Amino acid sequence: MLKRYPLLSSCLLVSGAIALFFWTRPAAVSAPTPPAPPAYGSCPPSRDGIGKTFMGREISQVMGHPGIGWLERTEREKEEAPSKAIALLELAPDAVLADIGAGSGYYSFRIARLLPEGKVVAVDIQPEMLAFLKAESARLGVTNVQPHLGAVDDAKLPAASIDAALMVDAYHEFDHPAEMLASLRVALKPKGKVYLLEFRAEDENVPIKPHHKMTEAQARKEFEACGFRFVTNQPGLPWQHLLVFEKP
Repeated sequence: MLKRYPLLSSCLLVSGAIALFFWTRPAAVSAPTPPAPPAYGSCPPSRDGIGKTFMGREISQVMGHPGIGWLERTEREKEEAPSKAIALLELAPDAVLADIGAGSGYYSFRIARLLPEGKVVAVDIQPEMLAFLKAESARLGVTNVQPHLGAVDDAKLPAASIDAALMVDAYHEFDHPAEMLASLRVALKPKGKVYLLEFRAEDENVPIKPHHKMTEAQARKEFEACGFRFVTNQPGLPWQHLLVFEKP
């Protein structure tokens, strides 16, 4: 029949080609929508808490800059094995790592040695801590630790500017954890990692106040609700979890 109606035949062929084009054209891939942050709650403030809760956990009070002596104590290697924790981090020599809640820079300066082509952005909200970091950088002759002033609800880092973020015994003190994790999702490159070190709340023998400890289950609940994927819990540290999360 098509031979008798060449015009109709051409129209059908063209229409079929257009239909095939639209049928096989791949759909555009959009970036995943960040989850809405979970709501905060409240409770009567405990001795070591602030009366604000996040997913059932009372947020702890902050250890301020007067605690630098405890951060820099000589027993820390024996008690926490930070050198072992640092060895478990998967960092390329040119990686950019943000040490969130860097404090005195105990971890920042040790990690910086492993990043000859990269750097550590030492983020803290206390100007006194950043002043200490600057003085230590000058004293040690370290040029790849960059002190950086953040806010309680924002790390204040450019989008897709870091390969990884580290939080050492700090996350449990964040009074805006959902907002902080949202800012880290923005700052991390795709597949970027978050390394979370927290004292193990499951172990009553860890001699740390309860509000300054976290269970793996609680940490996973909070990070996964904020859009991160759990990767692993690195075993073998004396007192702490080393939980690894990834930006999808």
